[in-house]
Amino acid sequence: MEKYIPHVLSTYEAMQADNRTLKIHSLQGAWLQSSFNHPASFDSIALDPDLKKAIIDDLDRFLRRKKMYKKVGKPWKRGYLLHGPPGTGKSTLVAAMAKYLKFDVYDLDLSGVYSNSDLMRVMRNTSNTSIIVIEDIDCNKEDLGYAATQGLGYAGIAAPKKFTLSGLLNYMDGLWSSCGEERIIVFTTNHKDKVDPALLHPGQMDMHIHLSFLKAKAFRILASNYLDIEGNHHSLFEQIEELLEKVDVTPAVVAEQLLRSEDADVALKALLKFLQEIDISGEKN
Repeated sequence: MEKYIPHVLSTYEAMQADNRTLKIHSLQGAWLQSSFNHPASFDSIALDPDLKKAIIDDLDRFLRRKKMYKKVGKPWKRGYLLHGPPGTGKSTLVAAMAKYLKFDVYDLDLSGVYSNSDLMRVMRNTSNTSIIVIEDIDCNKEDLGYAATQGLGYAGIAAPKKFTLSGLLNYMDGLWSSCGEERIIVFTTNHKDKVDPALLHPGQMDMHIHLSFLKAKAFRILASNYLDIEGNHHSLFEQIEELLEKVDVTPAVVAEQLLRSEDADVALKALLKFLQEIDISGEKN
């Protein structure tokens, strides 16, 4: 009986998680929520298979290690830095992570935070089992107290910017980090080299995920999803994949090319020509 009751409870909790509607929350003074119905999943996103497996394995380890985190005295949180050129799928990966974990998403726009105490108020009002996302962290130097700025604070009252990097770090790995558990914190950036090094240490960003230009392994997933190609094979794949190893194009650019025709032959011939032109010109897309 002692083993049976915990089993029943865990089964019930899993069923509840499967049936719950995910929410996305945006900060507008207070958190406002909407249903989160993003279609992205780990089955559909065009990622290198080895990278995809590494991310899923890391998420699974995080979920099952509650007792370990408590034993070693660490808050049950994990940080991810998603970095790479625009159009490489950073936001899509966040959506896939949320769907996989069945976590709500909090889209934290730092321009709406006006002090360290304001940050604490905002964070206290997030729920457990959630992903907190701060996009383009390299573009938030003014919001992190690097420069004096003025803005409208809570309830529209003019307030100086006093939100600092140390305030953010205190929530992530300091005393305030114990408020809430089973949280994922995600930073995204197009320029990792411009991110303050203090934000990149383990304990802040535990796993750094580089989302690069589209290459051969991920292309087949993308093409099969968009064109419903049977057997994940087409006579033009080899030529396209050879070009993808030579040129720099993002998944978003290739996806746009594939959307131009529902006929796989037509779409892939057009993509092949597009990539050949890039190869000749030496451009990046």
